[in-house]
Amino acid sequence: MQDTALYQYLLGLQSPWTVSRVNLDLNKQRVDVWAEHSEEAKWLCPHCAETLPLYDHAEERTWRHLDSCQFQTYLHASIPRVTCGKHGVVQVLVPWAAPRSRFTLLFERLAIDVLHQCDVSGATRILRISWDEAWGVMQRAVTRGRARKQARTVRRIGVDEKAAAKGHKYLTLVCDLDEGTVEHIAEDRTQASLDSYYAGLTPEQLDGIEAVAMDMWEPYIQATRAQVPDAEDKIVFDRFHVMGHVGKAVDTVRKHEHRALMASGDETLKGSKYLWLYNQENVPERRREEFAALRRQELKVGRAWAIKEALRCLWCYIYPASGWKCWKRWYVWATHSRLEPMRKAAETIRRHIKNILTYYHHPVTNAMSEGLNSQIQKIKHMAHGFRNIEHFKTAIYFHCGGLNLYPC
Repeated sequence: MQDTALYQYLLGLQSPWTVSRVNLDLNKQRVDVWAEHSEEAKWLCPHCAETLPLYDHAEERTWRHLDSCQFQTYLHASIPRVTCGKHGVVQVLVPWAAPRSRFTLLFERLAIDVLHQCDVSGATRILRISWDEAWGVMQRAVTRGRARKQARTVRRIGVDEKAAAKGHKYLTLVCDLDEGTVEHIAEDRTQASLDSYYAGLTPEQLDGIEAVAMDMWEPYIQATRAQVPDAEDKIVFDRFHVMGHVGKAVDTVRKHEHRALMASGDETLKGSKYLWLYNQENVPERRREEFAALRRQELKVGRAWAIKEALRCLWCYIYPASGWKCWKRWYVWATHSRLEPMRKAAETIRRHIKNILTYYHHPVTNAMSEGLNSQIQKIKHMAHGFRNIEHFKTAIYFHCGGLNLYPC
C-alpha cells in the first residue's frame, strides 16, 4: 500500500478529498500529509446547507493529527470557500476537524481522554502540545457538551458552596443527586447565585423539583422559597451539615475544658481533638481503649459527645411522629446540659427543625454533592489552584458535568 493510500485510510478521507502527498522528516521526527479535493466537487454552505460551486480557497491550514508511531503527524489543506446568496463568501466545513480547531477530530478525542486522566500540565507532556492548546481542547469540549445537553427536569437537587480561592471567594454548585452531575455553577454564594439556576428553568421544570438538599444558609433558603413552588415542603436541610454544626459545638466544649485543665497542669485532653469528632463506630481500633477511658471520666466534652451521638438517631425513624418525639427529647437534653455551645447548637437546629424533618418525606442528603466537592478539590489541587474563576468552572464542568464532550 502506498503512503498516500495508507494515510487516506488512517484519516478516513472520502470523496471529494484525497491524500496527494506524504512527507517524512526523520530529523524533525515529523510526518506531513497534504489533502486535496477534486475540481468538480460541489460544497455545502455551512450556515444554510445550500449546494454551491467552488469560489476560491483560504490560505493553507495545518492540523495536528494522531502520531504515526513516534512521529508527530500534521495534515495540511487549503479550505474551499463558496459564495452564498444569504451569507456571502464563507469557508466550508472540513470532515476531519471542527471549525477554528488546530487539531483533527481524532486527536481531540485522544486529548479529551488524556485530560480526563491527568492534569493539564501532564496532558501537555504526553500529547506534546502547549498549555493553551490543551486548555483550548477542554474549553471546546465543555462548550460542545453544554450545547448538546437536553433540557430535562432534575427532580432532586443538591445545593452546596465551594471555596474557589483565598479571600472568601466561593462558587455555588447545583448538583443532580440522582445522576451525580454538576448542573450549574455560579460565582459567590448569594441569593442571586442560586436564582441564576432557577431562572434558567421552565415553570414545568421548577414544578417538577421534588426535593432540594442544602445546608442552613439563608440566601439559598430565600432563593428556593422565592422560585420553587411549595418550597417549604421540598427543602431538606442536609443531615451532614446539621451534624457538622453539633460537631463544632462539641469541639468548642473540648477547647474550653482543655484550656481550663491545662491551667492546672492536667493534660487529660491533650491530643484528643479528633476522637470527639468521630462517630462511635468510626473511632480507630488502635485508640478505642484510650477513648473509652476518657469517656468514663467526668468530662464536659464527654457529655457533649454523648449529646451529639444521640442526635444521629433523628434520621433513623420511619415515621415523622417518632422523629418529632426524638427531637423534643434531644432538645430538652441539649438545652439543659449546662454546656453553652451545645445549647446554642440546639437553638440553631430548633429554628430549622421543620425542614430538617422533611427528610422523612424526601430522604435525600448532600452526600453526593460532598463527593463531587471532594472531586472538585482534587481538580483544584492538581491545577495548584485556579487564578481564573472561569477556568475553574470549565474544569468542573469537564470532569463533573456528565457531558458528551467528544467531537462528532
